[in-house]
Amino acid sequence: MKKLHILVDCDVVLNNLLEHWVDCLNKRHNTNANANDIHIWDLRCIYPDLSEDSLLEPLREYKFWHSLTPNPISIEYTKKMLDDGHEVSVVTAQDATTYHALPAKIDWLLKNYPFFSWRDVIITSKKQSVIGDVLIDDGVHNLTGGNYFKILYDCPNNRSYNAECNGMIRVYSLKEAYEIIKCKLG
Repeated sequence: MKKLHILVDCDVVLNNLLEHWVDCLNKRHNTNANANDIHIWDLRCIYPDLSEDSLLEPLREYKFWHSLTPNPISIEYTKKMLDDGHEVSVVTAQDATTYHALPAKIDWLLKNYPFFSWRDVIITSKKQSVIGDVLIDDGVHNLTGGNYFKILYDCPNNRSYNAECNGMIRVYSLKEAYEIIKCKLG
């Protein structure tokens, strides 16, 4: 089997960020929005009355990151990729609005995925600049233009996007992504 450098997005692919973020905002602002109603990657579509600062506030809090949960079977299949001899890097986007929460995000990752270390994490604002054989990501904007095999991890904000017509394969779990990597690239 060919050994690959597999890039895996952290938020949404490895954890329940979207659902947790919406739940947190609903509790704070006494609203009843649903993560499944996010059809674009902009929470203002379900919270039109909240400021950008209010929307991002939970992401700036250490306790928010530590109350996330890993996605079902994501730990198992990320570990299988490593056990198959692939190099796996967690690639996470960070911007100026939430950069100070980065230690909390990394702490969460290392606690829930103990087979990773700091050196397995790549922090960037432009994933297209990262060199790898495969990228598994829920963000269409991260897959577009990159020089890697593109696996789009399904979530509400990308469901209307035609992955196949744009050179991507849509998956619904890391198990599916693992199987595609093994069959098509292995």
